[in-house]
Amino acid sequence: MSDSTEVERQLVRLFAEKVNVEVPSVEADVIDTALVDSLTFVEFLAQLEAGFGVHLSLDDLEIDRFRTISRIARFIAAKTGTAAAADPGR
Repeated sequence: MSDSTEVERQLVRLFAEKVNVEVPSVEADVIDTALVDSLTFVEFLAQLEAGFGVHLSLDDLEIDRFRTISRIARFIAAKTGTAAAADPGR
């Protein structure tokens, strides 16, 4: 299993357990599909920081980075320096 896949699984769990959002797939756009509203998004960001030990700056908050679980996983990988950041095929 790749690091990217594991991060995606962790993100699916985070959405389900911490913000009560069931994401149908790692490519589902959680914003366009209205799975996540602004309040849920803020809660998700707090959980993301706590769960992955990352600090999000204002520069990090480009909405396109947070549309899908696969994009969030790539972003987290880049922030944490894991091998998943080098997986351009995702």
